[in-house]
Amino acid sequence: MNLDMPRRLVGEFTGTALLLATVVGSGIMGETLSPTSDAIALLGNTIATGAILVVLILMFGPISGAHFNPAVTIGFVLRREMTLGEAGAYIGMQIAGAVVGVMIAHAMFDQSLLQVSEKVRTGGAQWFAEGVATFGLLSTIFLVLKSREEAVPLAVGLYITAGYWFTASTSFANPAVTIAREFTNTFSGISPPDVPGFVLAQLVGAVIATYFCRWLTR
Repeated sequence: MNLDMPRRLVGEFTGTALLLATVVGSGIMGETLSPTSDAIALLGNTIATGAILVVLILMFGPISGAHFNPAVTIGFVLRREMTLGEAGAYIGMQIAGAVVGVMIAHAMFDQSLLQVSEKVRTGGAQWFAEGVATFGLLSTIFLVLKSREEAVPLAVGLYITAGYWFTASTSFANPAVTIAREFTNTFSGISPPDVPGFVLAQLVGAVIATYFCRWLTR
């Protein structure tokens, strides 16, 4: 293991925790302030998530690469830029950080720390949307890395901002985020039985995007 790996793993854990605290916390805030309008709640959720992604990638990019997402990590493995051991450690910390982030959001709003979501998100259209969302996210990362590396934070934040609105699933595009959001019965939640379909679609989208970008830029 690289001697710098502990710092990288802490970066992935902390960044993913802050991401989920923002996703879930802004969802709770939006739902609280606009209990009769899902559109306004979603707008608040969208703006906060897109903004924090730019900040987090700028913060942790030089430390860990700022993946915060097992799909992204798997993409780098397929590109042979990470080993399987490094990827396994990254993914473990991403999932742990995501769950802690959900608990942080709940604590800030004086809710039960761990909940079980009852929000149904399933069906072929939503699974397809998650595949598209993840394909687009990884394509954004890999193609912007190739053309203008310093613009990746802004590009990712803007892509996810758009993804919340152009996908039927509101663009989770992240297995760690999906797994963690089953533990919040708030605006951002997803019921546990619906998690595997989302995660599988995300992984398929990630693999397709990785090989597509490799072919496109060869």
